Amino acid sequence: MRLARRLMVTPEGAIGLVLLILLAAVASLAPVLAPGDPLRIAGRALITPFTDPAFPLGTDRLGRDVFSGLLHGARTSLAVGLAAAAASLVLGLCIGLAAGFAGGLVDEALMRVVDAFQIVPGFLLALAFVSVMGASMPIVILAIALGAWADPARLTRAQVLSAREQDYVASARVIGMHPVEIALKEILPNVLPPVLALSAVIVAAAILTEAALSFLGLGDPNRVTWGSMIAEGRNVLRSSPWLSIIPGFALVVTVIAVYLVGEGLDKALNGRKVGTS
Repeated sequence: MRLARRLMVTPEGAIGLVLLILLAAVASLAPVLAPGDPLRIAGRALITPFTDPAFPLGTDRLGRDVFSGLLHGARTSLAVGLAAAAASLVLGLCIGLAAGFAGGLVDEALMRVVDAFQIVPGFLLALAFVSVMGASMPIVILAIALGAWADPARLTRAQVLSAREQDYVASARVIGMHPVEIALKEILPNVLPPVLALSAVIVAAAILTEAALSFLGLGDPNRVTWGSMIAEGRNVLRSSPWLSIIPGFALVVTVIAVYLVGEGLDKALNGRKVGTS
């Protein structure tokens, strides 16, 4: 709660958090605001926005409701972004904590694995993984996480290397605490804030990666996504540009909101450090 209050004090954090809350509310209420399958043919094709009360944002070239697709697409984008970020952060924290605390050969081996994943661009890794494993929601989340966990791992390792030399860690060793207990109870809480500040960047990148995969036809075919909506509008871009502009604008707003929350979170965490020093 204290962190949330600090986040709301910063202008970036307040604006970003309000936007994210609105997006989350819209996504959670999608089945109520736009009931039914968003992929079904609901009316005649290419209805212009704001000309038919039944379809406030018009329809695409197959007659699917753009408003319904936009709301249900928000659920997909936010779910993929948050799940992929959570998976990559957990994996990165575990690898970085193990490497930094164990040191020696364990550190060298794990860091070489991290280097191998950092060499390959995250999007190319996700693209290759989905192409081989098939397009589905869990596969897309796993593919994005595999391309994003290396940065949290390296940051966690750097923080652990600094924290393990502190007096409170030496005191924990003296009183006989188990190394795993020291890592989880003494070191992890102190290295977590900088890694959490990185989470906003990972969420934004995950949302964009999912949209790019869907744009290329590698998203889950059973779910409507903003990327697939943009790709669908590409075929009639000159005659019906709104089909790509509307989901594209939603994607931009979401990424900006996540970025603003990340900026506010960084300031809030730095402020907390200053306040407790």
